[in-house]
Amino acid sequence: MKQEDFVAQYSAEWILFERWLNTRSDIHANKRKPLASNDISDYDFPVRYRRLCQHLSIAQQRGYSPLITDKLETLMQRGHHVLYRPAAPRWRRLVDFFLMEFPCLLRKHYRYFWTSAFLFYVPFFGMIILLHYYPELVHSVLDPKQIGEMEKMYDPASKFDSLGRTSGGDLQMFGFYIWNNVSIGFQTFASGFFVGVGSIFYLLFNGITIGAVAGHLTVIGSGESFWRFVVGHSGPELTAIVIAGTAGLRIGMAIVAPGRKKRVDALIEAGTDGVKLAMGIFAMLVFAAFIEAYWSSIVWVPDVVKYSVGALIWLLIIIWLWRGGRGSVYAT
Repeated sequence: MKQEDFVAQYSAEWILFERWLNTRSDIHANKRKPLASNDISDYDFPVRYRRLCQHLSIAQQRGYSPLITDKLETLMQRGHHVLYRPAAPRWRRLVDFFLMEFPCLLRKHYRYFWTSAFLFYVPFFGMIILLHYYPELVHSVLDPKQIGEMEKMYDPASKFDSLGRTSGGDLQMFGFYIWNNVSIGFQTFASGFFVGVGSIFYLLFNGITIGAVAGHLTVIGSGESFWRFVVGHSGPELTAIVIAGTAGLRIGMAIVAPGRKKRVDALIEAGTDGVKLAMGIFAMLVFAAFIEAYWSSIVWVPDVVKYSVGALIWLLIIIWLWRGGRGSVYAT
């Protein structure tokens, strides 16, 4: 085959291969470009790379122009670097997951996220508003023992050194908060296997219960003690509950309406996403427990500092979930 015919027959493949390499470089440099409809995918890359090596071998054997062989050799070397690059350190993969992959995955399922947020926050704020006008309604949600414990923990006249708890050191309470938070998150997530009904129930239940506690304490005059205690850890804790509901609803919908996929395949895909979301949820709940144990209970910190830190944490969470991973390979 003449050189001209060889180039005419295979040059289109070389152009696509080079474009894929350039696009990948742009993605890692946060200069993301949209892929054209005829571009190769990541899954096609190994096959395309082998074909390019064959073309290089043919061109060298037939003594084609150095312009051709040098071009193919450059593309081959770039492709070899991508195909056989060393695996990233575990810590780097972990950082990439939490900073980029997790928020990208959550945004991918934004419909479930906003549905979950609606199911949690509407009863939460609804109970706070209702208890302002009908204080006795709290007895239909909480039993007298629970009400008494809450009132004692957040009594402004209390002499406890630490706010929001009656006993236990920081480390002991840290372990307790982890267990309590993770239990709530796991219930909300895992109950999604009951065609999503379980997740809906726990989102409504937790929204009503937490709202009842907040509303009641505010009405009886313990609101200042309560809000300054919860403002620090409320961001990661409440957001994690909503994300747990997101994962549960995703699994439930895969069972109820798998679409064009087989129900088993849809459930496996939803379960894989759910496990990834659960990793982020666990990290957020542990972080919330750490704040609750070592920061929220401190009584001597001024209110302005407490609320400023709480607002900052909320802001950082919003920015992370909204912008995290944009322009990365996880956003494709």
